[in-house]
Amino acid sequence: MDPVQVTGISLLVAAVELLGMLAAVHAVMRTRTSQGAIAWAVGLVSFPWLALPLYLVLGRSKFHGYVRARRAGETKMHELVRGLGERAFQEGLISRQPDPEHPVLESLALMPFSSKNRVELLVDGEATFAAIFAAIDAARHYVLVQFFIIHDDQLGRELKARLVARAAAGVKVYLLYDEIGSHALPRAYLDELKAAGVDVRSFHTTRGRRNRFQLNFRNHRKIVVADGRAAFVGGLNVGDEYMGRSRKFGPWRDTHVKLSGPSVHAAQLVFLEDWHWATGESPELDWTPRPTEDGDQKVLVIPSGPADRLETCGLMFVHAINSARQRFWIASPYFVPDANVMSALQLAALRGVDVRVMLPQKPDHLLVYLSAFSFLEEAELAGVKIYRYQPGFMHHKVFLVDDRMAAVGTANLDNRSFRLNFEITIVVGDRTFAGEVEKMLERDFTACRLAEPEDLARRSFWFRLAVRVARLMAPIQ
Repeated sequence: MDPVQVTGISLLVAAVELLGMLAAVHAVMRTRTSQGAIAWAVGLVSFPWLALPLYLVLGRSKFHGYVRARRAGETKMHELVRGLGERAFQEGLISRQPDPEHPVLESLALMPFSSKNRVELLVDGEATFAAIFAAIDAARHYVLVQFFIIHDDQLGRELKARLVARAAAGVKVYLLYDEIGSHALPRAYLDELKAAGVDVRSFHTTRGRRNRFQLNFRNHRKIVVADGRAAFVGGLNVGDEYMGRSRKFGPWRDTHVKLSGPSVHAAQLVFLEDWHWATGESPELDWTPRPTEDGDQKVLVIPSGPADRLETCGLMFVHAINSARQRFWIASPYFVPDANVMSALQLAALRGVDVRVMLPQKPDHLLVYLSAFSFLEEAELAGVKIYRYQPGFMHHKVFLVDDRMAAVGTANLDNRSFRLNFEITIVVGDRTFAGEVEKMLERDFTACRLAEPEDLARRSFWFRLAVRVARLMAPIQ
C-alpha cells in the first residue's frame, strides 16, 4: 500500500471518528431522554462505522417537518376547530369548563371531552371488520381510511373491493397508509385503487430533505370514518393475521371501538391533520354535530406523536396510572416502560391499587420481547402483577382505571409509542363502558399465566445476557 493510499485511509478513519463525536454531541443535546442520549453517545464514539448510519436513520425524536406543516395549515385548522367547538358548545355537547375529573387529559388532547356519544366495544377481527365494512358499504358521501399496515391478502382484498365499489358509486374515498408499516404492499394493489378513483397517499415519513433517510416517525394510527357519522379506532390493522388466520400466531386477540356522536369529528380531525401533512390538502368533510339519541357517554380523543410540544402519550399513561384508586389494568403487546411509567406503576401498587399488566406469551418483535423480561423483578418488588396471555397472540391496547374510565387505542407501553409514533387513544369516562372493558379483560386474564422473576432466572445464561443487552437498548427501541 503506497503512502497516498495510507494517507487517504487515515483521513477517512479520522473523518468518521470526528463525525461520530459530532453526532454524539448532537445526541446529547437533542435526545429526549438521558438514557437514550447515553446509549447513542457511547455507540457513536465507540463504533462510529456502525452507529452513524443508524443514527442518521433512527436518531431523531422530533418530527420537525410535521411541525412545519402543522403551522402552515394551522390557520385553517384553528378556524375549523373554533367553529366546531362553538357549534358543539351551543348544542350542549362540550363544556367550556375543564373536566372535573381529568382536566390534565383534556390539556394533553388539546380538546375537551364530548357528551352524547355511543361507544361500541369490538372484540377481535370478525366483529371489527364486519362493523367497518358495513359502515363503508353504507357511506353515501365520503370514507376516510387510515392504517399502519395493509396486506395484499384475503382481508386486504376485501377492503380494496369495498373501497373500489364506493368510489364507483360516487363516494369520495381517501386512503392513507404508512409506507414503512405497509412496505410489503405491492404497487399493483395501490394502482388498482387509484384507477378506480380512490385518493391513495402514503403518510410520507421521508418527505423533505432532512427526512430522506428517516424511519423513526411511523404513523401507527388506525382510523376509519364514514360520512362523519361513524368512526373506528383500535389495534387492528388490515391483514389475515388479524383475523386469526396466521399459522405462526394462531388466534389473534385484539380490540377496536366504534364511535357515534360528536367524538366522531374529533377522530376525523386527527385524520385530516395527517392527510394535510401527507398531501398539503384538506378535503371538504361534514362537521355537523350529531348527538346520539341512545347514548350519553363522555369521550375524549387523544392524538399523540413526535410533533407534539409535550410527550403526550407517556404523560397520558402516567396520569391514568396516578389517578387510579382501586385498579389499573392494562393490556399491551409490548412492555418497555420508561422510568416515569415504571415508577407510576410501582407507586400505584404500593398504595394498594390492583395493578395488572397483560402481555403476550408469543413474541412478534424479539427485542421488545426480551426487554420485557428485565422488568419482572422491579414489578414484583412493588406488587405489580404481569400476566402472559397464552392462546395465540395478544395485540390489543386497552387500559381500565377503577370502574369509571377505560381507553382503547393504538399506543403500546414502549418508547416508540411514547415518543416516536403517531398514535390515537379513545378515552371513555363512562361506568357502563368501563364495566364492559372490565368483563372483557377478566375473560382475557383467565387465559393468562402470572409471570414471575424466576421465569428469567430459569433461562440460560445467553438468554439472560440477551435480555440485559435488550434492556440497554430500550431507550432507542
